[in-house]
Amino acid sequence: MSDRSFTGKVLPLVAAATMLLAIGMIFFYLPEMKGESGEVLDSSFRIFYFHMPIAITSYLAFTAVFVSSIFYLKSSEYKWDIISRSAAEVGVIFAFLVLVTGSIWAKATWGWYWIWEPRLTTSLALFLVYVAYLLLRQAVDVPDKRARLASVFGILGFVSVPLSFLSIRLWRSAHPLMFGEASYGSGGGLEGTSLQLTLFVNIIAFILVFAATTSYKIGNEKLEEEANKLRSSLR
Repeated sequence: MSDRSFTGKVLPLVAAATMLLAIGMIFFYLPEMKGESGEVLDSSFRIFYFHMPIAITSYLAFTAVFVSSIFYLKSSEYKWDIISRSAAEVGVIFAFLVLVTGSIWAKATWGWYWIWEPRLTTSLALFLVYVAYLLLRQAVDVPDKRARLASVFGILGFVSVPLSFLSIRLWRSAHPLMFGEASYGSGGGLEGTSLQLTLFVNIIAFILVFAATTSYKIGNEKLEEEANKLRSSLR
């Protein structure tokens, strides 16, 4: 089986099947979820199983931008610029969904869609950094110059990823910390096999969706590049 057949046919089917399984586990497999004091949590907490995997996937997307930007500056091969552009476009969608699902969860938990606390603020900053990255690409017409500037931006802008990820570990935050310990001594945890398994399956599902959509986008970008070369040769 060719790589194109896998990414174009098999990968989307696997992603769709895994996503259906993940959604089914959220609504039919999860037990009642309880807080630290033993109270049964509202069903709105289930959005966590969308929110966290989407956030992780957005970090993965922008890591791909970072890595491919480095490879472009080292090799000047356009395939790396195409990967950067494609991963950034898909990543921005995921970053937007992080803000949307986070706001819905915040409304159910805190009574407000938005508060200016470390995780929400750094997540918004992360989204805006990569929106600016895409706007930069639109603003520069010369392909070589655009690719170089975007690569530099993609490397420098990556600092917003660990800043967002570490924000609730470095500063006191209203946002819950589900894994690990914070620098100020507070920690969290997701206990129970069913809860952890559901989260794991959802993370895999969203990563597969990212891989499928990014592969599709890369294929389209390559076709567009070939079409532009063909048009240039006919002039």
